[in-house]
Amino acid sequence: MIQAGVDEAGRGPIAGPLVVAAVVLDPLRPIAGIRDSKALGASARETLAQRIRSDALAWSLIEIDVATIDRLNIFQATMLGMRRALETLSHGFDEALIDGNKLPPDLPCRARAIVKGDAKEASIGAASILAKTHRDALMRDYDRQYPAYGFIQHMGYPTPEHLARLRECGPCAIHRHSYAPVRLAAQSSLFGA
Repeated sequence: MIQAGVDEAGRGPIAGPLVVAAVVLDPLRPIAGIRDSKALGASARETLAQRIRSDALAWSLIEIDVATIDRLNIFQATMLGMRRALETLSHGFDEALIDGNKLPPDLPCRARAIVKGDAKEASIGAASILAKTHRDALMRDYDRQYPAYGFIQHMGYPTPEHLARLRECGPCAIHRHSYAPVRLAAQSSLFGA
């Protein structure tokens, strides 16, 4: 049975896009070392991401922008990204393995939700690695575009340093305005508080 693993990166940050990946691994070309991307160092993630891109039967990456996240909410944006990632795979598969406890509606195939699936299923771990490395690269680019926020340090997560910069500078174009810390910072900058 050919399976496609699906995972995302960027649900928790208050800035930057959500990235969803789907991967169909080649059973004849196993890739050693695949696991949850958060359990790997940056160098190992990058090396594995290159192997996954070259050796997988198929992979896809979907970016969900901040405007869509703000319009839909992060959960609905994640479900949309997962469905799109599966729909854009260039290789057929029999079943989708989705990281988490919810399945997106209207999937083009049979699917199972697997809690902590990125640590249990290689295809989900591979998707986790692709999503994280792609999102990290985007955030490094945003760090150059918006240097005042230090995105390269926190990747958009609400760290104390990020929240301090947000209060000082107000939100930029990649902040998620539907999130409370960003909304509060925007109100403060409007009223000079």
